[in-house]
Amino acid sequence: MHPGDTAPPREARDAPSFAELFAGLPIAILVIDPAGCVANANGECELLLNLSERAMHGHPLANVLTSPPGTGDDQGRAMSAFDFDIGTERTGKLRVDYYETAIADRPGWRVIALHPSGGSRRVGQSAERSGTRAAIGAAAMLAHEIKNPLSGIRGAAQLLAGEGAGDELTSLITTEVDRIAALIDRMQDFTDQRPLRPAPANIYPLIDHARRVAQTGFARDISIEESFDPSLPPVMVDGDALLQILINLLKNAAEALDDVKAPRILLSTAYRHGLAVDAGPGQPRRRLPIELCVIDNGAGAPADITDHLFNPFVSGKPEGQGLGLALVDKLVRDMGGVVQYAREGVPEMTIFRILLARGE
Repeated sequence: MHPGDTAPPREARDAPSFAELFAGLPIAILVIDPAGCVANANGECELLLNLSERAMHGHPLANVLTSPPGTGDDQGRAMSAFDFDIGTERTGKLRVDYYETAIADRPGWRVIALHPSGGSRRVGQSAERSGTRAAIGAAAMLAHEIKNPLSGIRGAAQLLAGEGAGDELTSLITTEVDRIAALIDRMQDFTDQRPLRPAPANIYPLIDHARRVAQTGFARDISIEESFDPSLPPVMVDGDALLQILINLLKNAAEALDDVKAPRILLSTAYRHGLAVDAGPGQPRRRLPIELCVIDNGAGAPADITDHLFNPFVSGKPEGQGLGLALVDKLVRDMGGVVQYAREGVPEMTIFRILLARGE
C-alpha cells in the first residue's frame, strides 16, 4: 500500500473467496468442462452423490450420474428435467430435479444444479430412520425379557455341574448362555437412549487410542496408515462415543480384509470449507466441516445391501448380526454428525466418511 492510500473496508478484506462461496452453496453444483468431464463439485454435491470431489474430478459425467436425454447440447441451450433418476450402481436410486446451463463466454463449459426430489435418500444421511426406531424398541424389549431366563439357565447349569452332571454338557450350556448374553449386551448398547454431551476436543488422541487397540488385537497383522490434517481445529464430539465408533469401523475394516493379500487400512482427516447438511424442515443447516475417514482396500459391501448398510440387522457377513454399523450411525447422529459409505479411488477402496461439527 502506498502512502496516502486508504485501507479497504473491513467488509472487503473479510469477503469470502470464490472457492468458499462455491463450497458453501446450499444446492448441489457440478461444473463440466468441454470434454464432458467433471471439473468441480461443491460440498452439497459430494453429500448428495455420496462421492468426494477428488473421486469425481476428471471423470466423464456419465461415470458419475445418469444424465437426462438432451443434456450436453452443443448449442449451449439450458435444459431441465424434474423428478429424474440420475442414480448409478454406486449411488443407487436417486431422484432429483436436474438443471443444466452453459457458462457465458466459456464455450463448451456447463454448470449442472441438482435438487433432491421428495423421494430421494442418501446413504447415511437421513436425520432419523423409522426402521431404526422400530428396531430400537424391539431390541430393548427383547434384551430386557431374555436376560432374566438366561441368568436362570446359567445358574441351573452351575448347579448341575456341582451335583456331578457331565462337565462337557454343562460347560456347553454356560458357554452358549454367555455368548447370547454378550449379543444382548450389544443390543443394549444400540438401544441406549441417554443423550450424548459433545464438547470441543482434539480428536487425535482418540484416533491414536483406537488405532493402538486395533493393532494390539483384531488388526495386528494389518498395516494401518495415517493421512492427517495437522491444522484440524477442535471437534464437537463425545470422547467415549467417538472411540466406540472408530473401534467398530476399524474392526469392520479388518474383517473385510480377511482374504486380501496386502491388507491396508488408512485413517484420514480433513477440513472441508463450507460443507453443511440439511437438518430437517424448519431447522437451520448444520455446518459439518470436519471429515474423518476409515478406508480399507477390501471388496466392499455387497451391492444389494449398500442402500441399507446402516439399518439394524443388515450385514454382508454370514455370521454378522448387523448391529455394528447401525450403532455407528446412531452414535454419529447423536453427536450431530453424518456417516456415509462409499467406494472411491483407482483402484476402488471402501470409505466410511464421518462428518462432524467444529468445536466453537
